[in-house]
Amino acid sequence: MDFLLQPFQFEFFRNGTLAAVLIGGLCGLIGVYIVLRGMSYIGHGLSHAIFGGAVVSFVMAWNFYIGAGIWGFVAALLINQTVRRTKISADAAIGVITTASFAIGIALISRYRRFTRSFDAALFGNVLGVSQQDVLVVAGVTLMVGVLLFFCYKQLLFTTFDSNVAQVYGIQTEWVDTLFALILAATLIVSMQILGVTLIAAALVVPAITARLLTDSFNRMILISTLLGAVTGFIGMYLSYYVDVASGASIVLVQATIFGIALTVSSLRHRSAQRLLHTHI
Repeated sequence: MDFLLQPFQFEFFRNGTLAAVLIGGLCGLIGVYIVLRGMSYIGHGLSHAIFGGAVVSFVMAWNFYIGAGIWGFVAALLINQTVRRTKISADAAIGVITTASFAIGIALISRYRRFTRSFDAALFGNVLGVSQQDVLVVAGVTLMVGVLLFFCYKQLLFTTFDSNVAQVYGIQTEWVDTLFALILAATLIVSMQILGVTLIAAALVVPAITARLLTDSFNRMILISTLLGAVTGFIGMYLSYYVDVASGASIVLVQATIFGIALTVSSLRHRSAQRLLHTHI
């Protein structure tokens, strides 16, 4: 029993595990909207854009959350406005804006060479660096996102499934998209410490896709995706201690394993249903 509880003797691991559970649930919740909007690529792209903001904040000695937050929010707004006001497609806008932002971060690293020690942590996550203050920030963002989604549930639901119909019913879709951009940027920023830039997109998408395989109900999909994110966050953190791998990689691998199981179960169910249909015919 002592062997199983050994990781929790360390404060950094307790902080990291709590943050991973909160972040996992938060990414699972936001991921449902991202998957249903067909925006899976934006999580990957925007996380790279925020990396540029993180480097700028480090070089300029700004507060990380404020600097990266403003940078990420502006990048998300630029993507939305570029798609709305030009003929450029969403994936092209994401590719140009986020890659340019990431390139700014790389250029600053090569110029000042002061971010090198934190480079791996930013890319792949660093549970050792999670403090109680970081946990409080994650908890605050999780609470804020939960409140916003609760009060804007109908507007986000309408805009997610059909933006044109939402406008007919009087919903200000541009305002809703701006709010969602803020929510997504905040989620990515607080996730960077645990998951790292390269793995945030997977944590946003995998639980939501897994939930989509298991249900056709929007409400159940949100519940399953959030629970999957939180549970895999805990399991991934726990395994990372014994396997001695990056926490973000461990969490995503656990999520991918559960996705593989869900995909197999879903395929078997589909085949059984097809056989039953052919039998009755």
